[in-house]
Amino acid sequence: MQERTTSWAADLLARMKKMLLDTAWLSMGYASYNRLPTGISFAGGRHPAEVQLLHDTTYVDASGRRHVDQQIFDALFEIIHDARELLILDFFLFNDFKGTVADNARDLCAELTEHLIEQHSACPDLSIYFITDPINTIYGGVENPYIAELASAGIEVVVTDLAPLRDSNPIYSFLWRLLARPFGNSAGHGLLPTPFSDESIPLRSYLALFNLKANHRKSVIADDGCGDWVGMVTTGNPHNGSSAHRNLAVKFNGPAVGDLYTTECAVLRMCGQQEPEHMVVSSLSNAATSLQVVTEKKIKQAVTELLDEAVEGDVINVILFYLSDRQVISRIRAASKRGVTVRLLLDPNKDAFGMPKMGIPNRPVSYDLHNAGVAIRWADTHGEQCHSKLMLAHLKGRASRIILGSANFTRRNLDDFNLETDVIITAPRSHPTMVHANDLFDRLWGNEPGRTYSTDYERYADSRRLRYLLYWLMEKTGLSTF
Repeated sequence: MQERTTSWAADLLARMKKMLLDTAWLSMGYASYNRLPTGISFAGGRHPAEVQLLHDTTYVDASGRRHVDQQIFDALFEIIHDARELLILDFFLFNDFKGTVADNARDLCAELTEHLIEQHSACPDLSIYFITDPINTIYGGVENPYIAELASAGIEVVVTDLAPLRDSNPIYSFLWRLLARPFGNSAGHGLLPTPFSDESIPLRSYLALFNLKANHRKSVIADDGCGDWVGMVTTGNPHNGSSAHRNLAVKFNGPAVGDLYTTECAVLRMCGQQEPEHMVVSSLSNAATSLQVVTEKKIKQAVTELLDEAVEGDVINVILFYLSDRQVISRIRAASKRGVTVRLLLDPNKDAFGMPKMGIPNRPVSYDLHNAGVAIRWADTHGEQCHSKLMLAHLKGRASRIILGSANFTRRNLDDFNLETDVIITAPRSHPTMVHANDLFDRLWGNEPGRTYSTDYERYADSRRLRYLLYWLMEKTGLSTF
């Protein structure tokens, strides 16, 4: 009798264990593939647009001195001071955390805060929404003085609720949702050091950090003060530690601004916020350039389709901070084998706000691509990062195309985990925007007398297979920072 009871109990325990494991796997799978919030992963129409390409570049002169040439945030400040009705800004990084970096170009947080408050005071009817990522409060563990200052001035500050998004790190995130998230977080009660500043944070901030997802967008929408609308999509952040980085941006007008507005309203709704009641409509109906807004996985579709349609004689030039997505990599290799000229200008992944990095993912990824005949050079960085994300394609007998925006070419950025925004610009190769983009890439690729922007592949070549295996595991599992 006792043996039958013991057997029954053991069988019940085994069934309960299986049920818990099945529930855990189902929960993790759901969190990775659940339905996205409405309006996320968006592809707008291809609309006529007038565009302006902007860039922040750094270079080293013949004496080894670093120079910084910037356009992006000066253009943003002009947009702010023209606005009279509505201004929406969505930026991933907005803090003065800078690690051990002492040599920064600008105090961008203070500059942007000052411009926003000044314009809000000058135009009381102007509605301003500032959307940002919880990394700027270290997930609720510290007070961000710039966010507090904006909120005190009456500006609507929205710290993105990332919980509705899919989990890029599902094994960990399942446990976090179950065991840590219900307890919340609060600033000013931490005992643990933070890698970003001198402040202390609670354990719960670290636990939230390891979910490894973000609102990574960098977008701006505003009226121009004259009855029309302007948009900006950039790779740069108003972040002191990033202020010397190399970045690109597109400022544009036309109906695509309305699509960009739609994507930001989707984020506001996802965060439980009331969206603005504005009609963002442009009168522009004819232009030599078209522009399409794409977000999240729609960016990946645009990138892979462009690589797939390229044929022998076409040229594709790419600048990237991170390249790790396996599908994109395989298509780059295939395009090169078909006779497409592919040139990759990559960040060497050696610096992160004063802390050394080990070259993952770009160095192990580039080894295979270089062996497959893809031309690769490294950005010659000196503390800053080559933070741009650009694909420029010249296609025989067809219009040229630019894909530019917040998204790195990684699983997290392209597979509906992070929030991302890019634009696709289409125009004849002879159009000034395409000429400008091509000239800029050629200058960065080939350097100029007295100015060094890039260096040979051999300088950071890395053939270590263990390093490649580490990159592959990080990409596949989501246990990565890229």
